[in-house]
Amino acid sequence: MESKYFVRPENVPAYSPKNHVGTLNRRLIGPDNGAKNLEVVLGVLEKGPGALPHVHPGLEQVCYILEGRAHVEVAGYKRDIGPGDCCFFPAGEPHIFAVVSDEPVKVLVIYSPPYYENPQQAVRA
Repeated sequence: MESKYFVRPENVPAYSPKNHVGTLNRRLIGPDNGAKNLEVVLGVLEKGPGALPHVHPGLEQVCYILEGRAHVEVAGYKRDIGPGDCCFFPAGEPHIFAVVSDEPVKVLVIYSPPYYENPQQAVRA
């Protein structure tokens, strides 16, 4: 018997998020699994601008890099990050996430509260 508590990425439909270029996400954990306070997404981003400048009013975001390298900007800070690195985007803080490696970036993204691609929670900066 399958359970909503165990998830394989290949069994989750992919979608292209708003304000992103060359990005496919798979929502691993969220309201469909019964999560009320967080959402976990596996993202794959091709080389290029990735996440265009935007903010998430009312929700926090964490990105943990699994593969590839990305240039990240948040609150006036800039850094290139790679596998094993993590970054935090506070609620309401403009940020960008651009892929700088030739290979795609695979990133685990955590939102709290769940984002669920709500257009009210992603505003172009």
